[in-house]
Amino acid sequence: MSTPGTIERNIERNDEVRGQPSISPGLPGKKRKHRWWVWLLALAVLAYGAYRLRKGMLAPQATTAAAPRARPARDYSAVPVVAVQAIKGDIGVYFTGLGAVTPIYTIAVKSQISGYLTEVLYKEGQMVHKGDLLAQVDPRPYQVMQEQAEAGLVRDSANLENAKVDLKRYQTLVPLHAVPEQQLATQDALVKQYEGVVKADQAQIDTAKLDLIYCQITAPITGRVGLRLVDPGNYVTPMDATGLVVITQIEPISVIFPLNEFQLPAVMEQVRHGARLKVEADDPAMKKIAEGWLATVDNQIDPTTGTVKLRANFDNRDGALFPNEFVNAKLLVQDKRGVTLIPTAAVQRNSQKTYVFLVKPDSTVTVRTITIDTVEGDESQVTSGLVPGDVVVMTGVDRLNEGTKVRVEKK
Repeated sequence: MSTPGTIERNIERNDEVRGQPSISPGLPGKKRKHRWWVWLLALAVLAYGAYRLRKGMLAPQATTAAAPRARPARDYSAVPVVAVQAIKGDIGVYFTGLGAVTPIYTIAVKSQISGYLTEVLYKEGQMVHKGDLLAQVDPRPYQVMQEQAEAGLVRDSANLENAKVDLKRYQTLVPLHAVPEQQLATQDALVKQYEGVVKADQAQIDTAKLDLIYCQITAPITGRVGLRLVDPGNYVTPMDATGLVVITQIEPISVIFPLNEFQLPAVMEQVRHGARLKVEADDPAMKKIAEGWLATVDNQIDPTTGTVKLRANFDNRDGALFPNEFVNAKLLVQDKRGVTLIPTAAVQRNSQKTYVFLVKPDSTVTVRTITIDTVEGDESQVTSGLVPGDVVVMTGVDRLNEGTKVRVEKK
């Protein structure tokens, strides 16, 4: 029988033969091998199993709770389209023409006298009012002329008074036959001559005073001044071609635009009835810049173009319209109210008819022939074929035919 000591020695010997350390329990200096990764793997498997079990138990409850909120499945066999309703509204009848912004008044300011320009009192681009001082011409030569005229008036007035005294004396002596009548007639003519000289002297004085006024060059209208054309120190005359500066009236301002001669009768009918026709000025992108009214119609049609010119006035207090700017003028001839309107994008045309795709209550479409009258911007007036509330397809018509099932989506 083997003793415990013998068994332990046999175990140690077998381990040494296999090249492994001894794992005999209870022996001094011997340690048990740790297999910690086995336990970690076991814990992970148990945790995953518990997770799967819990998910399986909760899934039926979650499905039951979510069932009332589930949306019905889409019918992907239907063609997706964007549709809109025909509405009842207002639309205007406009006549349009490419016009140019034209100032009502444009004035080239010139000097009315000759002289050296001593001062320029305005700034380029400045708004000036009627009567504002713009420039100053040297007044000294005209002051001297006024003084000379006044001196001549004093001299000739004295001669006139002396001639009148002699005339009275001759008038007294002629009845007494102290002087001949011829001398009386000569004296009377001399008095009238001096009276004429005195009036001429007074006219020279008035002319000199007027020239002194003209030395101060003022604005004849209210408007915006342009670039300076003459600098101080230059000699100016009334014959200068360019003038000193150009003033353009900005408020109000006008737009001149042409209309076809066939549109003229409708406009003239409104004018004869005293209507104040509204005119809208739009930029090239058809965005409204300003709103005014029709002022007048030209008195003849241009035979080369078959058009007639119209002038519309605008307050232009905000300065939105600038002289010589091109704008699209839209003249409102008639305002239609309470008509059936649909987006212009919904209108389809071919060589035979104008039509729309009408959406029926069963979500299918039918081709509906319509009649279009007035088109303004994105809206078209329908005179027959539709009533307010009808739903028509606006986009997605390229895949539609009679009876096609559609799915209406939001715009």
